[in-house]
Amino acid sequence: MVDMKAPLAKVRGLGSAKGGTHHWLTHRLTALANIPLVIFLTVSFVGNVGKEHAAWIAWLKQPLVSVLLILFILNVLHHMRSGLQVLIEDYIHTAGTKWTVLVLINFAVALMGGLSILSVLRIAFGG
Repeated sequence: MVDMKAPLAKVRGLGSAKGGTHHWLTHRLTALANIPLVIFLTVSFVGNVGKEHAAWIAWLKQPLVSVLLILFILNVLHHMRSGLQVLIEDYIHTAGTKWTVLVLINFAVALMGGLSILSVLRIAFGG
């Protein structure tokens, strides 16, 4: 059968999705935001090594520490989800499987984030 389409018609719809730049930029920004958060948590953890449980709880009850830990959790999980999304979109080619895995990743990230933040808040507010 002879293909009567013009070259432009053949490639229409196969070009840029117009969303890759935003995705790439947000992934890089979350990576940059992780740097000071990881440094803060590393220095804080090293400073608390050898202390008893009560000292760790007192450390975590400080408002700045709790807020920074929650920001760390949110940022790391967003960065992880974003990276896994790119991985799945690049290497899984079946539409149904791709959609299912992306939904499972989103649910898993939401569950991890919710439980982690709940844990920090329960300790911070003494619940």
